[in-house]
Amino acid sequence: MFRRTVATLAFIAAGLSPAFAHLDPGEHGSFAAGFSHPLLGADHVLAMVAVGLWAALLAQASRRTPWLVPAAFVGMMLAGFAAALAALPLPFVEPVILASVVVVGLLAAVALDVPVVAAMALVGFFAFFHGHAHGGEIGAAGAWPYAAGFAAATAILHMAGVAAGGLAGTMLGGTTGRIATRVAGAATALGGLWLAVGS
Repeated sequence: MFRRTVATLAFIAAGLSPAFAHLDPGEHGSFAAGFSHPLLGADHVLAMVAVGLWAALLAQASRRTPWLVPAAFVGMMLAGFAAALAALPLPFVEPVILASVVVVGLLAAVALDVPVVAAMALVGFFAFFHGHAHGGEIGAAGAWPYAAGFAAATAILHMAGVAAGGLAGTMLGGTTGRIATRVAGAATALGGLWLAVGS
């Protein structure tokens, strides 16, 4: 299980770049343009999967729902998007996005157990920058269909991370499953470092 997860994350990191071309909203529609935006950038993909992996580990440790942390990410991402639409400047957007991949990946790798509120605050900080980046690249798309698209794609990526962590625990057992999830978190962090070096 963890070998497939690591291989998949490595493939994503190697095959995509943060500046990959996105769908034209005029041709494909605003929702599709927004949905494609996080999926066609390795930095976004890895960060959001890492959030799901860490959320799964936190849920296993505290026996709480794994969805609060991803929900905080989506909510603050939409706030960052709104800030971009309002033309509010935000420095260091791309560096912070790359940092989010490394930091959240490392948090999953070490299975850092913190209160859920603290985890929500931390991922929410990074999510604001992700949302601002989406808003900065909206182009001719309609704002709210575009936002609905990237929010849906983000939620799916979070679910993939949570599901990978949950399946690892179910299929491999508690300790082995947590190790597999932590290895996947480390892979996302390494992917973030690779992107940072290559950017």
